[in-house]
Amino acid sequence: MTSPSPAPRLPRAARTRLAWAAAALLAAASLTGCGQESAPSDAAAVTEFNENGVTVRLSVADWKSDAGTLVATFTPDEAGFHLYSTALPAEGVEGVGRPTEVRPVGSVAAAGEMTVDKPVKSITVPGVRAAVPVYPDGPVTVTLPIRATAPGEAKVLIGYASCSSTEGCTIPVADRAVSLRTGEDGLSFGTS
Repeated sequence: MTSPSPAPRLPRAARTRLAWAAAALLAAASLTGCGQESAPSDAAAVTEFNENGVTVRLSVADWKSDAGTLVATFTPDEAGFHLYSTALPAEGVEGVGRPTEVRPVGSVAAAGEMTVDKPVKSITVPGVRAAVPVYPDGPVTVTLPIRATAPGEAKVLIGYASCSSTEGCTIPVADRAVSLRTGEDGLSFGTS
């Protein structure tokens, strides 16, 4: 029986260079890891929920010195559904519709005018004499400048209803609370 031949070995100088290269890589990796841990996070606060046929994604962008922009994207679950205008009266038009609403309360307040990324169009609804203002079918993004009035708890109250000209309407959502917290470390969403 023959014994297995030993594995070929690198020359001593090559092993030494390899050991130094491995040590340098480990040192660089550990320094990089430490640097990442201490770097401040610029990630925006984000949360989302789905209720009554619409997914709502909320984020806060550009939060600096206790102010930023609240961004709410309303996405109907099914094609062919639209949302009502933010300008719709709270009681609707002749009782039809629910305005799309984003309203901060507590330690966060509006710091400017709400804007919407889609144009308003008017539709006619059987049995309703006046035109009803809606957004085109599909997602709608609402932005609102906000500011912290004090550190602490806040809420964003969300309202909407989605409808289709062929499928009817979903159950309206009114004053759906999403928790926020402001403090020395910035702003974060909590559990609702």
